[in-house]
Amino acid sequence: MKNYTPRGLRNCNPLNIKRSHSLFQGLADEQTDPVFYRFKTMAWGYRAAFITLRTYIQKHGICTVREIINRWAPPGDRNDTAHYIKMVCCLTGFKADDIMDPYDSRKMIPLVCAMSRIENGERACIKDVTEGWQRYMG
Repeated sequence: MKNYTPRGLRNCNPLNIKRSHSLFQGLADEQTDPVFYRFKTMAWGYRAAFITLRTYIQKHGICTVREIINRWAPPGDRNDTAHYIKMVCCLTGFKADDIMDPYDSRKMIPLVCAMSRIENGERACIKDVTEGWQRYMG
């Protein structure tokens, strides 16, 4: 049986950030995926996730778990958004209407770990997430 590595892990983009006009530090030299960014390391991918979530919160006023996931994985893109929200809440202990603070590691690290697990079907490596947080805060 063949081993399967989820696309987000292959791309070092654990939250599957779609390619756009935004440029992030740590992008891989070759962007071979037509839809999603590729990063040099998982830590760079997690840093980009924290930055994207900060933009949601500060620029767009999308502050709760429910609002964040509704934008991240909208039903219009054939996502089971309600299930995604439920799973994030189950994995983090947060309520769907809890407000996220983009500078509070006690909220953002568990949120990103949970989202990564849902996106990839595997637990996030806390070392990579923490390194991504440090680069984000640096």
